[in-house]
Amino acid sequence: MNLSTRAVLAIGGVFLGCCSGVVFLEHLVKLDPGAGNLITAVQFAFIALEGFIFTSRFGLANRVISLRDYALLVAMFFLTSVCNNYVFEFNVPMTLHMIIRGGSLISNMCLGTMILKRRYRLSQYISVVMISVGIFICTYFSSLDLDGKKEEVDGTAEADIFWWLVGVLLLVLALFVSSYMGITQELLYRRHGKCAREALYYTHLLPLPAFLLMQENIQTHWRMAFAGVSYQLPLLGFAVPLILLYLLGNVLAQHLCISSVYTLTTECSSLTVTLILTLRKFISLVFSIIYFRNPFTLYHWLGTLLVFVGTLMFADVIRVPQGKTQAVKQD
Repeated sequence: MNLSTRAVLAIGGVFLGCCSGVVFLEHLVKLDPGAGNLITAVQFAFIALEGFIFTSRFGLANRVISLRDYALLVAMFFLTSVCNNYVFEFNVPMTLHMIIRGGSLISNMCLGTMILKRRYRLSQYISVVMISVGIFICTYFSSLDLDGKKEEVDGTAEADIFWWLVGVLLLVLALFVSSYMGITQELLYRRHGKCAREALYYTHLLPLPAFLLMQENIQTHWRMAFAGVSYQLPLLGFAVPLILLYLLGNVLAQHLCISSVYTLTTECSSLTVTLILTLRKFISLVFSIIYFRNPFTLYHWLGTLLVFVGTLMFADVIRVPQGKTQAVKQD
């Protein structure tokens, strides 16, 4: 497989940006689990500002896709971004967060079958069953771990399990909305051609007014950042809130990550993109377990193995014997 220089740089950007972004995010939620809306708002504002300068050229560039066509895409992207960052408020651990989000093939297959009338190979159905079982195992044993901890601390396990379950359901909702967003994006690209940079810009710019609805929550956690732990900057001689340093690191890493993924989709096949993103998620998961010492039992490893092997089977990297029934090509 011959890769262009742009593709190689995009792959490096995916691993550097996405992996480091997860590390900064985990540092943030350990300091302030409720900072999800603040994190999302800053990410959106930064990417919108960068897009206004370099993509929109200060509003002078012509749009390829109309604002009306962007409306549904923007609403779904905003919902999934807020949900994915807000679930940490409900004690969802980062490891489980990554595993559930790694199950996007389940929602992709369900919606692809219902909306696009796609057909899938037997191996792909088997792989989705494996992914589903893997996510169930990880979710179930994470709930047991949470239950035991809370009973030991203050006996409020039952109420805490309820809110933890709310967080898990929000992640699942975001998973399906994200898959539907991918289908909507695919249909838009079919009509207008690929315009990834424009889509990146407008999906971050147009939702910004919606953050006014979360103004009080965002201001609260902004003040908490300044009231929290500070870090003395070497050579400069003054201290800054540690959360703001992690937030800056997360925003820059997230921008590199998402820009690299968008570039990768225009330079490589969908199979190559799937493999790279799967490997990136696995590296992030292992790093989170080792560096942050997150609880991870043998059952969690079993569930993780099922999720990632299932993903590789779906992408045809791991092949199983199958009949003569042919499926349509997966985009």
